[in-house]
Amino acid sequence: MGDKLDIFMLSDWCQRTGDTLVISGPCSAESEEQVMQTALGVKECNVDVLRAGIWKPRTRPGSFEGVGRKGLKWLKKARRATNLPVTVEVANSEHVEECLEHEIDILWIGARSAANPFTVEGIARVLNGIDIPVLVKNPINPDLELWIGALERLNRVGIKKLAAIHRGFSSYKKSLYRNEPNWRIPVELRRRHPNLPIICDPSHICGNRELLSTVMQKAMDLLFDGLMIECHVDPESALSDSKQQVTPDQLKDLLSRLQFKALSTDDMQYHQRIEELRETINEIDDQVVTLFAKRMEVSTEIGRYKKKSKIAILQPERWEEIVQTRIKAGMDRNLSEDFVFNIYQFIHEESIRKQEEASEREER
Repeated sequence: MGDKLDIFMLSDWCQRTGDTLVISGPCSAESEEQVMQTALGVKECNVDVLRAGIWKPRTRPGSFEGVGRKGLKWLKKARRATNLPVTVEVANSEHVEECLEHEIDILWIGARSAANPFTVEGIARVLNGIDIPVLVKNPINPDLELWIGALERLNRVGIKKLAAIHRGFSSYKKSLYRNEPNWRIPVELRRRHPNLPIICDPSHICGNRELLSTVMQKAMDLLFDGLMIECHVDPESALSDSKQQVTPDQLKDLLSRLQFKALSTDDMQYHQRIEELRETINEIDDQVVTLFAKRMEVSTEIGRYKKKSKIAILQPERWEEIVQTRIKAGMDRNLSEDFVFNIYQFIHEESIRKQEEASEREER
């Protein structure tokens, strides 16, 4: 599982004006005027950090790829005008050096860069011994180990002001979202590294400003530490990602509608009832684990018979029968299709493993 990250708590290195850290600004710095107007606009929304893309890694050549180095000067002017710290995406070691030269306050590593250990290692080498906050977006693919690996590489060279940014994951399936949230991945990241601040980037998850409110609230319900939201004074004219950016007024409205829920309560009736329900869950879980174990014993026996009869372990028709019948049974009991399928996919994989083990023992 790896060692715990040696990091500072968010409250030790980043000031918050509200209940959650808010980072906002344009997807791309396009002109000095656009950066300044947006910065002044987000300042009125009680934003804590001003963001802007200077170098834009685009999927296809010919798209707007950012203004480069000169945008750093615009951000420095915006910082003086608003007294907001500024953050910029860095995609390689040269970007880091330019940001350090211009005294950028916070760096973030994008999804494409986080997916490449060589890139992260190069950035880490430049940052060795430098006291600067670094935010790491999740890799494009849903790979938690790769995400943690990027954080560990930075932590190993002494970066202790670390945070993760959840921006969703690419998927081959058609989806409501630009990038699938896959909430279970950042939730597991929090379980394994409870002190690591996690910031949600609903702009890149949604790809559409109309979906932002729901995703922002979901992040708050899951106790995320902050939000990174793209804001532009005139989103329709934006040179990149125009559909997912909001105006400062829209940003203020979105933030005002957020609800923050308590971790606990002094209501004794609540605690008593919750404990009763949790005890019921514990009893059910014990039964479930016992049944899983019995099922795997049967799978092991099946593996032995298949070996003796020289039958292939994988039986596609049987797997299809299980999928169809169990999904129907689950849906009849008000369980979602995806939930039942995912559970049985894990069960099937473990069953195959058990059968393979039994087959190997028979050979010996």
